[in-house]
Amino acid sequence: MCWVYFLRNKSDAFNVFKKFKAFVELQSGFSLKKLRSDRGGEYTSHEFLDFCASMGMERQLTIAYSPQQNGVAERRNRTIGEMARSMMTKKGIPVIFWAETISTAVYLQNRCFTTSVSGKTPFEAFTGRKPGIKHLKVSGCICYTHVPPPLRQKFDDKARKGVFMGYGTCEKGYRVYDLQSKQIVLSRSVIFSENKSWNWERNQEESIPIPFNLEGNGTEVEVGEEQTDVIQFDNGGSSHSNINVDVSNGNNSGNNSKASTPSSTPVKLRTLEDTYARCHMCIIEPENYQEASSDIAWQEAMNAELEMIEKNNTWELVERPADKPVIGVKWVFKTMLNLDGIVQKHKARLVAKGYAQKPRIDYNETFAPVARLDTIRTLIALAAQKGWKLFQLDVKSAFLNGVLDEEVYVEQPEGFELKNASHKVYKLRKALYGLKQAPRAWYSEIDAYLFMCKFKRSTNEATLYTRSDNEGGLIIVSIYVDDIVYTGNNERMLTEFKREMM
Repeated sequence: MCWVYFLRNKSDAFNVFKKFKAFVELQSGFSLKKLRSDRGGEYTSHEFLDFCASMGMERQLTIAYSPQQNGVAERRNRTIGEMARSMMTKKGIPVIFWAETISTAVYLQNRCFTTSVSGKTPFEAFTGRKPGIKHLKVSGCICYTHVPPPLRQKFDDKARKGVFMGYGTCEKGYRVYDLQSKQIVLSRSVIFSENKSWNWERNQEESIPIPFNLEGNGTEVEVGEEQTDVIQFDNGGSSHSNINVDVSNGNNSGNNSKASTPSSTPVKLRTLEDTYARCHMCIIEPENYQEASSDIAWQEAMNAELEMIEKNNTWELVERPADKPVIGVKWVFKTMLNLDGIVQKHKARLVAKGYAQKPRIDYNETFAPVARLDTIRTLIALAAQKGWKLFQLDVKSAFLNGVLDEEVYVEQPEGFELKNASHKVYKLRKALYGLKQAPRAWYSEIDAYLFMCKFKRSTNEATLYTRSDNEGGLIIVSIYVDDIVYTGNNERMLTEFKREMM
């Protein structure tokens, strides 16, 4: 994690360092033990050295003209400086805004993945939270800040043009240079034109041509000066730019060119924010236990899986049988994302090596019915037509509930072998994921449970169940492996069913 402070005088460094030390120690829960710096006067003053000594901090000073002795900090300064210089050159931002550009560069660097913290961003490594990046915009672009009603007259403009400079440090807002007042303002309600910039020399707005290569039709789209940006932005303050463009056929030229005939399938273009989000998405899933054991998130996921297995009374530890085959197990890891593409949780699954099973020895029947998609669509359509509420349930670790009829033995999972009992194996009472008979065992279990709850199975659909009462109440349930969809005309019955499944 990187922080930047701007000083009017070098003598301010001591007071700024004390504030920085208090902030970092409180937020991280760790104490600063060592401080390495060059031999600048701001770092070697008597008050600075006395303060470090009173705090018990070890001071490390580099040799004169030897920046390589503080390589991490020097390389970070270079990276930030080059990034700021690139942004200023790209948009022609005057040098007087160097501090704003440096602050923006630090903000972005803290939200970029780095291998030094195991593929995480510095922000996540320090705070423990995934940073959002949908609010990121092109530095130096034209934008419009909303003017609150108390600050404008009845017929004044509701927005003022400005140049986007960066992000608030203590506020959830954008820093914008107001072209009218010539000041930096903070605002959360901002609309951006990311393909436009401000010509500081001519003091006027410019459009930046952006070529698009639409795959498959050989056409090229260019955003010209006469084209309009239609900007939409939600309640959270972030904006999404939809660029209206004219598509012409590359084979035609001149005034007689005609627009190409659109294809029957509409083309959906991703927004710039979504593209940036995908570019920054770096998810590395472990291939085996050795890789997962080095990450505490995957360790917690494996512990949670074993806790669920023990909770369901899935197996028991026994002596290795001499006349029965023992099936191996392995860990399978999956990163679960939410609708926004953000990591929701890390999931570890202990899977049996079902390919090693032998018919009529480790398993007999394997068939398990699943709901037809036509049935699910009909159920949804019925609920929509009748105005019924529709619910969906996901059974956690469903296959671990299926009772086995056969004798199946598995090895102890890698990394969790019991001390003084590594030669023993587990005898399965219930199914594990990966077993050939696991789906059938789960279906038999849920079928018996619904029958106990007085449901009737459809004669035409083995995964469709109904239950009614004397007052005309009806509930319909459809099962697709471990997903349950249900609806009905009686809210009391729906609530009771949900309670029964918990």
